[in-house]
Amino acid sequence: MVSAVLTDERRLWELAATVVDPEIPVLTIEDLGILRDVSATDAGVTVTITPTYSGCPAMDAIRDDLRGVFRREGIEDVNVRLVLSPAWTTDWMSDDGKRKLAQYGIAPPSGHSSVTRGPVRLTLATRCPRCGSADTVEVSRFGSTSCKALYECRACLEPFDYFKVL
Repeated sequence: MVSAVLTDERRLWELAATVVDPEIPVLTIEDLGILRDVSATDAGVTVTITPTYSGCPAMDAIRDDLRGVFRREGIEDVNVRLVLSPAWTTDWMSDDGKRKLAQYGIAPPSGHSSVTRGPVRLTLATRCPRCGSADTVEVSRFGSTSCKALYECRACLEPFDYFKVL
């Protein structure tokens, strides 16, 4: 049963939005854009999330963390729904989330996906999040996770992840 104090869906959203991505702990699931909906009924709370890609290994941890956030508020009945359609896109990331990525040392996605805004515009260079240089080179299309590519900065010689436009 959901307490009367927490039936306000805005407050429920705020609680869910505190959960961080286990792979990039400076981003909340709201920053990342995977938090899609939070609703309350007499049966409990339902949180809808969309993974960054199907099979994303972080979803189990995020589901557990969501349930934990609500349990700490006295809400035991929490259903976490994974929705694959529409597919997640980097266009759903908040500007604040992109700023946090850069501060963390991961180059944020540049441009917009073709899903929501037409053809993908190619970026001539990916800027280094450490020194800001555009003199970078892709080392591997896949970095520490499938959503990221590994780059190297030729100016400061530091490797960095780039969050790919999806």
